[in-house]
Amino acid sequence: MSAGINTYKTDLREIFFTLFEQFGFSQVAGHAPYDAWGPDEAKAVIQETYRFAKEVLGPLNSSGDREGCRLENGAVITPKGFKDAWKKLYEQGFKTVSVSPDHGGQGGPMMLQVLIEEMLSGANSAFNMYPGLAFGAAELIAECGTSEQKKLYVERMLNGTWGGTMCLTEPHAGSDVGAAKSSARKNADGTYSIRGTKIFISGGDHDLAENVIHLVLARIEGAAPGTKGLSLFIVPKIRVNADGSLAGANDVSVGSIEHKMGIRASATCVLNFGENDGCVGELVGGIENVGMSQMFKMMNGARIAVGIQGLALAGTAYFNALEYAKDRKQGPHMTKLKDPTAPRVPIIEHADVRRMLLDMKAHVEGIRALLVKLAMHTDKALMLAGKDDDQAAYHRGQVELLTPLVKSYGSDQSFRLCAQAIQVYGGAGYCQDYPVEQYTRDSKIFSIYEGTNHIQAMDLVGRKMGQAGGANFQQFMADVGGFIEANREHKVLGEAVRQLAAAQEGVMASAMAILGWSQDPAKMPLIPLSANRFLNMMSELAVGWLLLDAAVIAERVGEKATGDEKAFYEGKKWSALWYARNVLPNVEQAARMMATEDASPVEISNLAFGTI
Repeated sequence: MSAGINTYKTDLREIFFTLFEQFGFSQVAGHAPYDAWGPDEAKAVIQETYRFAKEVLGPLNSSGDREGCRLENGAVITPKGFKDAWKKLYEQGFKTVSVSPDHGGQGGPMMLQVLIEEMLSGANSAFNMYPGLAFGAAELIAECGTSEQKKLYVERMLNGTWGGTMCLTEPHAGSDVGAAKSSARKNADGTYSIRGTKIFISGGDHDLAENVIHLVLARIEGAAPGTKGLSLFIVPKIRVNADGSLAGANDVSVGSIEHKMGIRASATCVLNFGENDGCVGELVGGIENVGMSQMFKMMNGARIAVGIQGLALAGTAYFNALEYAKDRKQGPHMTKLKDPTAPRVPIIEHADVRRMLLDMKAHVEGIRALLVKLAMHTDKALMLAGKDDDQAAYHRGQVELLTPLVKSYGSDQSFRLCAQAIQVYGGAGYCQDYPVEQYTRDSKIFSIYEGTNHIQAMDLVGRKMGQAGGANFQQFMADVGGFIEANREHKVLGEAVRQLAAAQEGVMASAMAILGWSQDPAKMPLIPLSANRFLNMMSELAVGWLLLDAAVIAERVGEKATGDEKAFYEGKKWSALWYARNVLPNVEQAARMMATEDASPVEISNLAFGTI
């Protein structure tokens, strides 16, 4: 594929439906703190983001993948065109739509920002990681930093002057963060001397911004072992004076950059801190030994961002496959398979291709709905804070509960659906002439970084389901149950809604089984063995619910629609029916499998796996 060709595609009509018709953007926009926002402003931003994604970021996706990043004289050089794209991104304000005006932002709802991020990531996932990490690091400092830290760092990181990273992983400790050996020694002036090595640091160095601000987990000398003894430090690549001017190198060096399967234009670095005992950091918020709780604020945002990445690539893979299927002619129509004289038809006329496309369509729409729903809860929690504390707590609880679903289901399905897009293309899809080959490579990392999906599953069953005494989970199930009762006898969707009810019963039964295992030491191993399965079950329940919710709306509105609008609403119905008939039954089957309490993976001996 030649450089400069945009392949990013999405459907703005579908995005508008999700934002305005399904999740009621006007329930949030126009109300404090989102007073300045309304549907017209949101539509304009979405349309302009799509233009930018296609004209600026999209053409750099394949060329950036081929060129990759390189390390020269200890500094990372990003692919051609990235610096100009970075400049334009911040000039046009796409990254600050939901940022507070206190930090130079536009104060918009998160519901809008997640859709902006979908388009930016879909057009160029590797590029969008650089500003995404800076955004997350700045938000953490804004929430946890001292007033001086907020003033010095936050706005500069949010407006693109400086970049940012999160530095957790070390060579000997991947997901086992508590085993970190990076150290911090307090200096007389209140700063800390930092020493250690971090690996797999996305955007760990680049030439897009004048400085990179690292958030580094390290253990202060004498602190407790494990995660409880970790503190979080602001460690600039270049030291910063009190007035924001740069003061010289801070003994942060790039040991190497990884050569990866995908997202090759995103620099994944090995970073060495303090090799010459000259690396200085400052404690976030001035508080010791709370590094993990502080870092989780950024990690949760990063996990949602990964779910957005997954949706973004699955979405553009679907629309590229759909376009190809409408154009590529091969074979006769399915009703004339035995007629050698029958004309060749576009492959979208073949039953199996239609099956794959509808599977992709349903999952993309359902995952987008799940993401916007999570963002809606975020917005309403902020909107209701101090006005209705019970409802604000409900919305915060749903954000907590849905985060592992968004991250894991969005990322798992992304890789599967991108691979399925290759299948639609056939052999052509396996070649670099078409974008789905790159989408598939890029999407594989999503289920691994920011906490593998098993970590998400253990987070769900070990923490999130029990939060607020189990109230968050119970309220989620009550929301699903309320929809079921209201629509069980729907004239078109009733059977599908009853299938949703059966899936809900399976999830509830499995949740009770997990609770029982947690109280029996002999059965405790069943929890990690079943956690991934349960997370997938709950994700499928949530997506099935939201697809049916969209279909109920579409059935009501679509009765009066004509032309393309009628076809659009019809598509919402078929997405929901496909999912209810072909995916939701898996939830019941998974519940039955969990009930067997199979422990064979932990009962088999190591030698029985095979001798090599």
